Formats: sequence, C-alpha cells, structure tokens
Amino acid sequence: MNIHLEKNDAEKLLRRATTASVTVAVTLIALKTWGYIESGSVAIFGTLLDSVMDSLSSIIIFAAVRFAMIPADKEHRFGHGKAEAIAGLLQAFIIFASSLFLLREVIEKIINPKAIEKPVLGAGIIGVSILLTILLVIYQKYVTRKTGSVAIAADGMHYTGDILLNLGVAISLVLDGYFKFTYADPIFGAVACLYLLHSAYLVFIASTDVLMDKELSDEDRKKIISLIKMHSEVVGVHELRTRRSGLDIFIQFHMELKEGISLRKAHEISDQVEMKILEIYKNAEVFIHADPFNDSEKGAI
Repeated sequence: MNIHLEKNDAEKLLRRATTASVTVAVTLIALKTWGYIESGSVAIFGTLLDSVMDSLSSIIIFAAVRFAMIPADKEHRFGHGKAEAIAGLLQAFIIFASSLFLLREVIEKIINPKAIEKPVLGAGIIGVSILLTILLVIYQKYVTRKTGSVAIAADGMHYTGDILLNLGVAISLVLDGYFKFTYADPIFGAVACLYLLHSAYLVFIASTDVLMDKELSDEDRKKIISLIKMHSEVVGVHELRTRRSGLDIFIQFHMELKEGISLRKAHEISDQVEMKILEIYKNAEVFIHADPFNDSEKGAI
C-alpha cells in the first residue's frame, strides 16, 4: 500500500478504476448473454449471473469511492472516507452470496450432469471474458498499491475469483464437449467456490479493520516516531495513535519537549514536526500535544 501519493492523483486513479470496473462488467454481461442465447450453456448462464452481481458490486464501489472523496463538512469532521470500507463490507457479502450460488450450481451439476452445447463458441466467449477481466485486475492491483483503497481491493479480489471461475468453465467446456467428461464443470466450479469464500473473508477483515480504526502498520508507526524524534528539541513521544479513512490518514501523539521552552517555541516546534511528517504522509492530518519532558513517560508509545 502506498500512502505517500498526492491526494488529487489518488482520486484520479480511483475514478478511473471504478469507471473501468463498471465498463468491463457491462461488457461481460453483453458477451455472456449472447453466448447463453446462442449455446444454451448452463455453465455460461452461471457466469452470466455472476457478472450481473459483479456489475451491481462495481456500481456500489463506483458510488462509494466518489462519496468517500467528498470533503469534510460540519456533520462529518473527519471526512467521508469510511464509505469505502462500508462498500467493501457489502462487497464481501456479495462475494459470499456468489460463492453460495456457485455451490448450489456445483451440487446441481453433480446430481444432474448435462452435456454442454456449442463448446467452441462458449469457450471463445469465455476466453474474451477472461482477457478483459485479467486486464481489469492488473489495473485494479496497480491502483490499490498506489492508493490503498479497500473498496478497489475488494473489487479486484472478486474479479480475480471470476478469472478462476471463467477458466474453470472454459476447461470444462473443452472436457465436456470433446472428451464427454461431464463432471469437469462441477469440479472446477468447486475450486472457484472455495477461492471466493476465502476472498470474502479477506475483504471482510480488511473492511472491518478500517471501520474499527485499526492502527497503521508497525513499520509506519516506527517511521512516524523516527520523524518526530529527528527534531533536536524533541526528547520523546508517547500515546501515538493512527488510523486510516479512505485516502486520509490521522496521526495524533504527545510530544515531549525540553524544559524551559516557551509556548510560542513549542508551537513552532510542533509545526516543524508536522511538516516533516507531511513530507512522507502527504494525505495525513496530524494532531500534536506538546508535553514537558517527564522521565516516567520516556520511551512510551
């Protein structure tokens, strides 16, 4: 996760990523609808329903990311960044629901195996779908790495699961159509189902971490402490608290200063330390409480 990107640049990436997600989702629905009408393949119909759910998810993410970018107001002093985490949570439940639907299809295929018609056409359509989805996931991973967006990460996990699902369908089309192995479809479907369940769990944890104000990583905390202590007038730091909300980072701490420093000087030091932190954490809001040096608190963080 790169939390050092300029906010305007991060917002541009998020807008492009959400637009790309909705565009791909709608394109896949059109392709798979055509494929289902032409071939009557139940496997393609299953991926069509999954793409419809993807489209719904993408629209939710599209709206949530834009809502999260709304500046802070009188009723939301810390901004609207947690809208992303809420969308990620909803995304986790959608992924979970998709996996349950897929599981039902797998069980149905095992009980009542059916031969797939026009495997060449079906495989071709699934191949194009896989290519489009791979390109989207690559871009989403890039955006997530640059922005740390929970919502885009959740969407990317869902589409990664779709790649496995569609790949399984493509292989099953070949095995069923040319080798008459009717159980290929449910076997690959079961593998994709397990992956989707795992993805839902990861997205759920990531979203709840943001909603529960989980601290930044230990690496980031150590870096923040080192930036604070770089100032020659700072003796120590304690009660460091950090959290993330959308693109915004909130950092607050008590900073211990040498004895005999005036209030004006303490304010100047606080401003200098804040600027040092903002050089690295560009989207941060820093809250500093200046304390006189106290041996009993030395080294506490």
